Amino acid sequence: MKKKAKSKKKSRIRLLHQYYAYTGFYRFVWKSVKKAILPIILFVGALLALDYFVLDIEKMLVTVTETYSPLGIISVFFISESLLGLVPPELFIAWSGKSASPILNLSLLATASYCGGIVSYHIGRGITKIRYVHEQLEVKMAQHIANTRKWGGFLIIVGALLPIPFSITSIAAGIIKFPFPSYLMFGLLRYVRFYLYALVIFEMV
Repeated sequence: MKKKAKSKKKSRIRLLHQYYAYTGFYRFVWKSVKKAILPIILFVGALLALDYFVLDIEKMLVTVTETYSPLGIISVFFISESLLGLVPPELFIAWSGKSASPILNLSLLATASYCGGIVSYHIGRGITKIRYVHEQLEVKMAQHIANTRKWGGFLIIVGALLPIPFSITSIAAGIIKFPFPSYLMFGLLRYVRFYLYALVIFEMV
């Protein structure tokens, strides 16, 4: 019985692997990683250049923490994460590293990003009721919506972990009415991304 269960599990994994290979999921992930590497390198390079030639990044971040309240900064980030990820999360992660409570503020940022994704998901659900807007987004986000229909939860995992705007993935998930409990579960990987990035960024600032 155990051998049969194991073989069934192996065959299911193999079938999933074949499906994702056939539909181009692995190619999509690799392209996304390649696209993400350049912006990350540019961001790190710009940060180092600014710190060396223009201003003291550490002092600037300290000034920001002394001037603005953590609630205000996290609120701005929440709005950004709810509306197509307008501001790179790395900037806010760097800020949290210089705040009075780095781990607490980092966790609040991750929560703001997670909740922003939920807002985006419901925006996607709401958009389906507005015919004109829905039609426009169906054209502009056609590829992303098609990918979400094909790969579902795996695409949400990729969106949560990689430097792909999580808001866009969440809107697409809402548009196709991806099961909300599953979306919430996969979206939790957003926390993993923030903590992993913080390991690098905290050392830089």
